[in-house]
Amino acid sequence: MTSADFPASGVYIARTGDDAVLPFEVKPLGVRGRVVRLAGTINDIIGRHSYPRTVSALLAEAVALTTMLGSSLKFDGKLILQTSTDGPVDLLVADFSTPGEVRAYAHYDEERVAELEREGSPMSADLLGKGHLALTIDQGRHMDRYQGIVPLDGASLSEAANTYFEQSEQLPTDVRLAAGPIMARGEGGAEHWRAGGIMIQHLPAEGEPSALPVRSGDLPQGVEEDEQEEDENWVRARIFLATVEDHELLDPTLSPEELLYRLFHEDGVTVYPSSNVQRYCQCSRERISDIVSQFSPEEISEMVVDGKISATCEFCSTVYEFDLRELKKDN
Repeated sequence: MTSADFPASGVYIARTGDDAVLPFEVKPLGVRGRVVRLAGTINDIIGRHSYPRTVSALLAEAVALTTMLGSSLKFDGKLILQTSTDGPVDLLVADFSTPGEVRAYAHYDEERVAELEREGSPMSADLLGKGHLALTIDQGRHMDRYQGIVPLDGASLSEAANTYFEQSEQLPTDVRLAAGPIMARGEGGAEHWRAGGIMIQHLPAEGEPSALPVRSGDLPQGVEEDEQEEDENWVRARIFLATVEDHELLDPTLSPEELLYRLFHEDGVTVYPSSNVQRYCQCSRERISDIVSQFSPEEISEMVVDGKISATCEFCSTVYEFDLRELKKDN
């Protein structure tokens, strides 16, 4: 698939399917971005756990965000998103492995989550609490890792991502995320999880300053921070993005191309070849056996129940059982 331009006059609009990331560019506005749409992939990830609905939705948003960011890697490697907070959901882990594999899991306090759910529909910031979000880029065994950390202090995942790009890459960024179950047609009303997201970034023309506001300490004397004017094109792009509703990011009948055309047809939007996404896991009986064998004999003895050791993969919930004699024989 080659790139395609969708001008204001209207042309045939292609349809990227589910479980894919679609890069795009709005050249007149100096904006680039990505749209992600996850269906079977996120349904598979969520279906392997028994998380409360609010935790599942939060994890699905994390997967959508990680997929959007990870799919931009230009090398073989991983992008790992991890939150560590004092909230009811104290840990989220999602990692994207090139060219298009993703896995994720969450850790939460069951009682605290249940209490929030009884009080209503908690926002993601309520579930996360205070702490930090770390984004790690792993380029392989022989390369240094790069990690950026931003605070999570009453912020959503999308807000934290915006802060990350502002601080780490000096790129004005705006992210929208959505996740939830929808009723499948023709399958007896069964629920299927979906997740979606869209992000835009402003790329100033060569020789022009970034659209990021200048920090107060860098302003000329007598100029207040709120007197600055954002780049008009960036403001325009953000206004369009603000009109996106959650159901538009999840609707299987609305293709990413159609969504982009709705948003940016007045300026003309160019889409580039999409990439596919699928769930994966690195666990195996051999790998888990190697991990267990690294514990001391005393630690292993504490793990034994009825002569066996049981280990569960956090990512895919696969349970592995080992006979103690089997472990001794292999090691």
